[in-house]
Amino acid sequence: MQADGVKKGKRIKLSQEINERKGHIVHLTHNDLDAVGCDALHRLRYEDVVTKFSSVSKFAKNLDDIARMAGKGDTLSISDIGYNSACARSLEIARENGWVVEWRDHHRWTDDEINEIKPLVKYLRVDTSVCATCIVRSDLLPEDAHSGAIAKIVCDYDLWKHEVPDSKVLGEVCTKRENLECVRDCFVAGGLINDEIREIYRGIEEEKNAAIKKSIKHTRIMEGRYKIAFAPLYGYPSETAHAIRDRMGTDIEVIVAENGKFSVRSVPPVSHLIAKKFNGGGHPPAAGGTFKFSLGDKLSFMILKKTKHYDKFFEAAEKVKEE
Repeated sequence: MQADGVKKGKRIKLSQEINERKGHIVHLTHNDLDAVGCDALHRLRYEDVVTKFSSVSKFAKNLDDIARMAGKGDTLSISDIGYNSACARSLEIARENGWVVEWRDHHRWTDDEINEIKPLVKYLRVDTSVCATCIVRSDLLPEDAHSGAIAKIVCDYDLWKHEVPDSKVLGEVCTKRENLECVRDCFVAGGLINDEIREIYRGIEEEKNAAIKKSIKHTRIMEGRYKIAFAPLYGYPSETAHAIRDRMGTDIEVIVAENGKFSVRSVPPVSHLIAKKFNGGGHPPAAGGTFKFSLGDKLSFMILKKTKHYDKFFEAAEKVKEE
């Protein structure tokens, strides 16, 4: 049986999963459709994969936790998560504890970041032209037709092409953590979508439209070099950002959660550059970061639906240099 963090309906601790593993692959990946594609391909290629889906903000901690466990010569495969300044020491610890680390990613890395990480891992591949699932597929299952179909539908959503039927359904279903295994298991079973996934999507649609309407109600606009929209998050950050852009003609949309985490979407290719100023990163048109909310910030944001951090983001956007 392939481990996915659940035993008899109950989620178990990552440490227990890894310590009791029967296979030789631990997969640390993001928590969206692209990550699901990466994980499905790992499971099609290897037996008994242990998977940890991780947000970007928790990646450094999850990596460090795994690094401190006994590797026993097994592979720690990282996918669909970019460079983090805190990860170098964890990779050193992982090597000392017997892990063989492979890292495949499609986010933007600087040459200095690549040069820092490359000596610490067995394999590092960064390719911004495709989604992470495509990278994993070309390395693990390059000749497999079903793997190619998975990579195609994932990239269609992850790279904002929206040319392949059902990619939007899969992408939106995977915005909820509890649905990741469902889509992953469909891929592993030889399909791309099924009735269960479609039913989940139908349930999401009404909730999504209500969330977007609520975000738009509390949207604030700041204009300078770019027309920037700031809005509280009630779910579905990508869809909310695009709805705001369509309605308000904005250049940049910043969708902020109550804990300070934000998603940014932009017409100019600057999302990743601005996000890096806020302990984040991503792609030129889409990225994420974190505003460091104090307790007062959280209360203010909950009540007033705005924060002083909007000004900090606006200032960063005014100064950013497009690549």
